[in-house]
Amino acid sequence: MPNTKSAERRMRGSARKQARNTSIKSRLHTLEKKYEVAVAGGKKDEATAALLAVTSAFDKGVKAGVLKKATANRKKSRLTLRLNKAVAAK
Repeated sequence: MPNTKSAERRMRGSARKQARNTSIKSRLHTLEKKYEVAVAGGKKDEATAALLAVTSAFDKGVKAGVLKKATANRKKSRLTLRLNKAVAAK
């Protein structure tokens, strides 16, 4: 329990930020899974659309301060490489 009013306010703000961050990260994980399923299933059009959605979500996560820019860029790059590899294999 917080001992001061300012600590109490900080605790409430931290809880709000934690809820927002958890929500955004959960959405990212869900979109990544949908993308993986589309790539594994060999559905090129679905995978391309899912890649656009994941890329956009990563950018929004960076904008919100949930992810670092380099982390998002690395993940986007790896996802794109995975799609290109799957398309080239077919």
